[in-house]
Amino acid sequence: MVAVIPARGGSKGVPGKNVTEVGGRPLVARAVAAARAAGHVDRVLVSTDDPLIASAARDAGAEIVDRPVALADDTATSESALRHALDTAAPEAEVVLLVQCTSPFLSADDVDGVAAAVLGGADSAFTAAVSHGFLWRPDGTGVNHDPATRPRRQDRPVELLETGAAYAMRVDGFRRTGHRFFGRVVPVAVDPARTLEIDEPADLDRARLLAPLVDHATSIGLADVDALVLDFDGTLTDDRVVVDQDGRESVTVHRGDGLGIAALRRAGLAVVILSTEQNPVVSARARKLNIPALQGIEAKGVALAQWCADHGHDLARTAYVGNDVNDLPCFDIVGWPIAVADAHHSVRARARIVTAAAGGHGAIREVASRLLGKEIRDGSDSLALHR
Repeated sequence: MVAVIPARGGSKGVPGKNVTEVGGRPLVARAVAAARAAGHVDRVLVSTDDPLIASAARDAGAEIVDRPVALADDTATSESALRHALDTAAPEAEVVLLVQCTSPFLSADDVDGVAAAVLGGADSAFTAAVSHGFLWRPDGTGVNHDPATRPRRQDRPVELLETGAAYAMRVDGFRRTGHRFFGRVVPVAVDPARTLEIDEPADLDRARLLAPLVDHATSIGLADVDALVLDFDGTLTDDRVVVDQDGRESVTVHRGDGLGIAALRRAGLAVVILSTEQNPVVSARARKLNIPALQGIEAKGVALAQWCADHGHDLARTAYVGNDVNDLPCFDIVGWPIAVADAHHSVRARARIVTAAAGGHGAIREVASRLLGKEIRDGSDSLALHR
């Protein structure tokens, strides 16, 4: 099934909206990630007229459909962009998903939910959240209630608010009607706590405040993984190298990361360092942490796949933490790609999780806390290691 994400560049309410970051990732990258993670989705197309959006979407793993200028002005509809994308890149599609960048907390389950509804017999489906609000018109008249009667919430009929996040529809019906709602329409309930559309700057501010809570709530746990693989430079270190007058190099690591790794090892999780760096500082740190290290590795994705095969670990149940473009081959094959906060933008775009902490500043301790479901205390200072 193909998913189409319309993302034009001319937003007026929030300039540059679709490449604005929430939780460390551009909005378009968040939408691409949700669609790519959905089980029913085979291809993700981003329809855009903007090179910055195209770059961010491509970094996140989407195919780009160049949208004509005539379909990218203020009067253009999502339906027109959807029709153009289908005609250009997926004329054979029988069911199509329409996914919006403006809903930053859309999940893969939400996307799969609307897809499953259409595959199960609906003509079109959309994400919706239960609403208990009393709606009013500016003239003081009630929309969904009689102002003279205020029934209890449990006595009111169930009402659903269209979230604007994801839609699924049969392509023949869409082409026939020119609209996303036709035939048998099925609303698919989603979590109201993740329902937020970004139309104004205040919505963006609210999304950024909520991101650490909402993203964390849907993040990783020990039940999800069997192995944790760590990049070294920029992930276990702050990516800086200090060179003295004799040419000796040193890096800085975080004691809290060591505490986190120790806690994970006690919990039975396999942890390994995978690094392109050949300097013995990598193996020295690994010995200190009492974990194995694979270093001097050029083809990191190949080495990771081989390590998992040798140790009987499912790649889908493997987490990899990285910060730079040479980590992307690993991101593409594991079930849980994790980027540190200061990772390269293309790495953050591909990540399933982005930490709040930067590399070398407790990012691995944060990952350990998420995995274990508890805060790991002590060890907040840093430690310099000499190469």
